[in-house]
Amino acid sequence: MKKIKAYFANVYEELVKKVTWPKWSELQSSAIVVMVASLIFALVIFVMDFAFKGLLEWVYGLFY
Repeated sequence: MKKIKAYFANVYEELVKKVTWPKWSELQSSAIVVMVASLIFALVIFVMDFAFKGLLEWVYGLFY
């Protein structure tokens, strides 16, 4: 039980004294970057899916 208590005491000390937490403005700018990157990634996947669908329909149309 001593080890568990020491572990949580060390975790608390590290979170309070050693970790540097970002400021609110930094969090907002990071969130915007993540949202824009996610949107771009989703659009790229959509375009690839649409292109492959058309390609496969064309290929299957040749044989059937």
